[in-house]
Amino acid sequence: MESRKLYDRLLLAIVFILVMIGIIMVYSSSSISAADKCGTDTYYLKKQIAFAAAGFLMLFIARNLRYQVLKRFVYLILGLSVLSLVLLLIPGVGKTIGGATRWLRVGPVSFQPSEFAKLSLVIFLAYSLAAKEDKMKSFTVGFLPHLLVTLTMAVLVLPQPDFGTAMVMILLFLVMIFAAGGSVKHLGSFSALAVAGGYLLIVSADYRLERITAFLDPWKDASDTGFQIIQSFLAFGSGGLWGTGLGNGTQKLFYLPEPHTDFIFSILGQELGFVGTCAVILLFALLVYCGIKICLKAPDLFGAYLALGITAFIGLHAAINLGVVMGLLPTKGSTLPFISYGGTSLVINLTGMGILLNIGSQPSMKTKL
Repeated sequence: MESRKLYDRLLLAIVFILVMIGIIMVYSSSSISAADKCGTDTYYLKKQIAFAAAGFLMLFIARNLRYQVLKRFVYLILGLSVLSLVLLLIPGVGKTIGGATRWLRVGPVSFQPSEFAKLSLVIFLAYSLAAKEDKMKSFTVGFLPHLLVTLTMAVLVLPQPDFGTAMVMILLFLVMIFAAGGSVKHLGSFSALAVAGGYLLIVSADYRLERITAFLDPWKDASDTGFQIIQSFLAFGSGGLWGTGLGNGTQKLFYLPEPHTDFIFSILGQELGFVGTCAVILLFALLVYCGIKICLKAPDLFGAYLALGITAFIGLHAAINLGVVMGLLPTKGSTLPFISYGGTSLVINLTGMGILLNIGSQPSMKTKL
């Protein structure tokens, strides 16, 4: 029990540190552009602090609410998530920013349904996989129903357009089905089809194809398609071992587009250097480690799959974002969990951490995971 408390405290400490780093880096990376666009250098800082406060409130609620309660509302949560994604397809309903329609406005508050969709998908898969534990080798019971739900949600986010979130949903599905003992033949066949489908989606849209070209040779079109990743390289390169110092980065000075969101880790690398980047990567690695330990010691299969899914979607998002900004993956719109500016993602991620902490606080039992 003491070891469980240790992992819980370590996980909470990691999350708190990451959020604090995020608040600091959001201010550092956005203060100049905020002053230029919004008239005050603390515009994004104040909003991020408010998002963090709301997120920690949700973490506290989820931490103290037994995760088994989610079983009663799994289909309601899934239905609301699908409905919110459908609403974005209705012209004039969604809020468009930067050419992407990914936000719904409710009064003065805007939220991103795709972030809620990932958590709702994890909750549904955890519930359904646990209920069908003895039938996971069956295509019609253990594989197809979960695939159809996942594809429905992935297809709904594609028109936003949000290819990255659709990809994360597919990866979550594969990870959780594999962990639940799904058929390797089914997983392999679908993976091959998914790769083929992903290829067709990429070549069917010029902007996606341009991202692949820029990934393979960013200097071929350094002033356009390769501009973002080259600026990211310059940020990391100029950071050196210890960085230029907090607030002293230059790539955020209207060189790197949206430095407080997708490419915030590049600014962190420039200002905090190789040491700072390694520290953040280590924190994410420890978070995943704690999540897996909680998963393995969960009281039941539902808790185990839920812990795995939450850990996976945080870990996958972090890995994808880090891969993109370091030039290891093609450029796509993906934020860094807990650190990038953004209200919905921060609140949802902290809610997920609250659920994970609650699973970790329950008496452990051996599971088949």
